[in-house]
Amino acid sequence: MSKNVLWTPDKDQVDQAQITRFREQVNGKYGLCLKDYEALYQWSLSSGADFWDEMWHFGEIISHQNYSAVVDDLTKMPGAKWFEGSRLNYAENLLRFRDEGIAIHFRGEDQVERSLSYSELYTQVARATQALKAAGVKRGDRIAGFIPNLPETIIAMLASASIGAIWSSSSPDFGIKGVLDRFSQIEPKIIFAADGYFYGGKRFDSLEKLGSILSELPTVEQVVIVSYTGKPDLTTLPGSMHWDDFLDNTASEITFEALPFDHPLYIMYSSGTTGLPKSIVHSAGGTLIQHLKEHILHCDLKREDTIFYFTTCGWMMWNWLVSSLAVGATLVLYDGNPFYPNPGALWTLAENLNISIFGTSAKYLDALEAAGYKPGEAIKLEALRAVLSTGSPLSEASFDYVYRDIKTDLLLASISGGTDIVSCFALGNPVLPVFRGELQCRGLGMKVEAFNDSGQPVLNESGELVCSQAFPSMPIYFWNDPDGQKYHRAYFAEYPGIWQHGDYIEINEHGGVRIYGRSDATLNPGGVRIGTAEIYSVVENLPQIADSLVVGQPWDDDERIILFVKLNPGFELNATLEQSLRTAIRANCSPRHIPAIILETQDIPYTINGKKVEIAVKKIIQGKEVQNRSALANPESLELYKNLEGLMV
Repeated sequence: MSKNVLWTPDKDQVDQAQITRFREQVNGKYGLCLKDYEALYQWSLSSGADFWDEMWHFGEIISHQNYSAVVDDLTKMPGAKWFEGSRLNYAENLLRFRDEGIAIHFRGEDQVERSLSYSELYTQVARATQALKAAGVKRGDRIAGFIPNLPETIIAMLASASIGAIWSSSSPDFGIKGVLDRFSQIEPKIIFAADGYFYGGKRFDSLEKLGSILSELPTVEQVVIVSYTGKPDLTTLPGSMHWDDFLDNTASEITFEALPFDHPLYIMYSSGTTGLPKSIVHSAGGTLIQHLKEHILHCDLKREDTIFYFTTCGWMMWNWLVSSLAVGATLVLYDGNPFYPNPGALWTLAENLNISIFGTSAKYLDALEAAGYKPGEAIKLEALRAVLSTGSPLSEASFDYVYRDIKTDLLLASISGGTDIVSCFALGNPVLPVFRGELQCRGLGMKVEAFNDSGQPVLNESGELVCSQAFPSMPIYFWNDPDGQKYHRAYFAEYPGIWQHGDYIEINEHGGVRIYGRSDATLNPGGVRIGTAEIYSVVENLPQIADSLVVGQPWDDDERIILFVKLNPGFELNATLEQSLRTAIRANCSPRHIPAIILETQDIPYTINGKKVEIAVKKIIQGKEVQNRSALANPESLELYKNLEGLMV
């Protein structure tokens, strides 16, 4: 076995996986002999309509009316029509179970604990649905959530979806401008919020910020406040009422609106680091069938599983997690600091609630290792069988950390997709081995390729991530983009009719995928394209380095590489460390990867969702202004990169 293979499923795991049953059903129905995942993947592309038809039935999608055709044209991007004629409701599919099985466990740091059964969840959604109808909400209205990751957030979203209203949410740790940049575009009718939230053992008030937001949102007719951190005083918020007073406690049943497959469900937003966030509209049917595919086939999620993702309501992984209700699994929601009261907080949660699928970010795993915490030594994680990671490329060192210090026998799935598709292009697979540093496979039905500079697909070479075949979870449109020009410019300007995602990737001969960072941040010294993640994986493996950021700077008709390093306490950037960095980069990457200049910085800018912001720093060192700082978690960090000696042109 290759030293790069960190985990391989045993025969029983492969035989019992739902993706194996799916493949066998396809073989039986179509008289095929698809022997492995690669064969199934190729069939899902060559027979795309049949694949998505089978997924509809395998996922047991509840519909009020059947479809006349699966898809009109798989080569039409954008604009392919999916499951025309069908009528369904996203909320109805997520509320198919109405028994005493646990739907949601909620933990708010160490302050609040709650659980809801599927029966209780259905009743709560019924009461919220009736209240929304009484407030005049109808199909197509926008409902906003400026709210923590609470059960009420899911209830409000499902109630909105049951009517055919469109849900859009933002985390309360967003700044006022960041929220208004998003919600002012969509003109919500009702907004759900909480009185505050907990983080690091402290209570943060949300009502003052909410008041400022509401003053700029004249379309809001009703404000509903959840009492989370204490009984709020609503006298300063005209038109507001408590959650408990808003619900219609006489309601017990839901009449689900039967809606077209492409009826809008969510409005989500790009990070907004290069301008006003794009308002991306996703369909109910596309979101549902894509998430069912990923949950059932790629995560092997079953009713008896407990699934957790560390996320806020401002990140697409919240939307992804919520769809697990359609499988009948138990969801774990967490709100707060993942290191409070200690680095083991989430792993104690995993043990106590028997979490079987644990989702987080690459940044969290890196911080956990840096803190010296080893979950496998401190806690029994008997139920845990999969760890999912996304948000940024997962380094090889983090792969090693998971298998060394968390658990040896589990599936580590680095996954990658985004808000743009509310799902994944490449992700995990319960029947494939895990290779160090690789995403296991491309998703079924997703014709993902790496294009070289000539626009040709390549293997074992890095290139632009493209998707050259339509898929159901493509955005149906952008909000306030009547002629579709913003949509077209975002994904189809470079390769007409082919989705360009903006990531720099490599696909190898066994179907594994490596992500090298954003292609718009790709370095290009001497005309050779280099992904930033290649350098991060080396630099951040050194004990002296806490974090790093690398950008390209135009210089003498070429581009030079600038590396910024944030040091761990007790270290200094001297000639010895600089030489160690350059030696490590040369040995593990190539001479072309070696930075021309290495500078120390006290902070690295990140988006609120935990992604490094190379483009903003690149602009600053070129003397340009960064317009939309509200998209950053730490916008003050950008000041550290202004007027730096040695970088002035």
